[in-house]
Amino acid sequence: MGIFIIIIAVLFEITFMVYCIRTKENHTKTRSWVMIAAFVAFVSGTLTSVLDWGFRWYFLGGVLAIFALIGAYKLLTRKFGKKPYRTWRIVCKMIRMVLLITLATMPAIAFPQYENPRTTGRFAVDTSTYTFTDESRIETFVNTGEQRKVTVEFWYPRQAEGIYPLIVFSHGAFGVRMSNASTFMDLASNGYVVCSIDHPYHAAGTIDADKNLTLGSKAFMQEVIDANGNIFSEREQFELYTKWMDLRTGDIAFVLDTIQNTNEGFYSLIDRKKTGLIGHSLGGSAAAQLGRVRDDIGAVINLDGSMLGEYRLNKANEIGINEEPYPLPLLNFYSEYVINELQADPAYVYPNKYVSSISAKAFEVCIKGTNHMSYTDLPLFSPFLAKQLSGVSGGATKATVDKYYCIETMNTLVLEFFNCYLKGEGSFTAKEYY
Repeated sequence: MGIFIIIIAVLFEITFMVYCIRTKENHTKTRSWVMIAAFVAFVSGTLTSVLDWGFRWYFLGGVLAIFALIGAYKLLTRKFGKKPYRTWRIVCKMIRMVLLITLATMPAIAFPQYENPRTTGRFAVDTSTYTFTDESRIETFVNTGEQRKVTVEFWYPRQAEGIYPLIVFSHGAFGVRMSNASTFMDLASNGYVVCSIDHPYHAAGTIDADKNLTLGSKAFMQEVIDANGNIFSEREQFELYTKWMDLRTGDIAFVLDTIQNTNEGFYSLIDRKKTGLIGHSLGGSAAAQLGRVRDDIGAVINLDGSMLGEYRLNKANEIGINEEPYPLPLLNFYSEYVINELQADPAYVYPNKYVSSISAKAFEVCIKGTNHMSYTDLPLFSPFLAKQLSGVSGGATKATVDKYYCIETMNTLVLEFFNCYLKGEGSFTAKEYY
């Protein structure tokens, strides 16, 4: 839609420029009416849902509103200016208008409108946002001595009765709690309470319950870039992974404990004896690690995250992979990029693959044509950012899979896996490739 608007603006400005040049007039009155008409058309588009009003249209809406006010003022006061006609002035105005409209439309191009993936359950879904303060931890990303605050958002069945399993989600590096909203919606519509965590300073940006914004840490971003660039020694890499995992698992454990000790409101919908963990990338690593150490977790899903917590120090103080089978049902999603990399280096021992090979209830799935960000909603929300972040996170291979097919296939498998191992409904089987 954004590109279509730019094309219309360019065609109009060129046509209007040619008209002015051929008639050797400025036609200020005509332009004033066009400004008003453009704003009216824009408003009509938002009212009829042709344009999904939101942040992507704020800049363009503001620009068109200003132009419309200027045009209305000129028409009402009949102040159309007395500047003599000059061809160079007409050409410059055309260029300025095209550049301004293009700039104002860039948010709509970077974040195009899209249809939400389908939900498959019978429940309508409500959401709630809270910010919890962990009194046992000091925030290490600032020097103020303040306690760490963690913001979470819940998705849960509306007007439901009974209790439902809890699913806790952890986003990837530079991600946000909304990164897999389509998955949360589908789970909640099928009778789950989903809690997605914003990890402050590991997230691109966190907006807490009081609307305060916390941006991601530049130091953390550089750590991720350097780690993917293989500039650290094996021991330095291990220490870095340990630091990341300690922060992430600490956040998840704190949120779980807070939920366990809260009963009012929609918390009464939660079946505290049935809890699953899911995460993308670094969040998947943390979910998998925490699943090993807590006895209140029933199943874990890892969306294309290297299981960094499986690296351990042995008795000789050497780094190796945990040789104990995974104690819970575990579903690992791999991007095709990761599969191709592993096939190109068969001697490399990947912790996810090794753990799956020694664990009785471990499943592995790859959706063909995927890269790292394919297992989030980002390819829908912003194809441009999805491509950029795939490069930063490793695996810049272009995704060729249909975005809706990928997300809906993933959501189906996620639902079937949790239905089996948390609700006890049916059995779970999965193909190696989809």
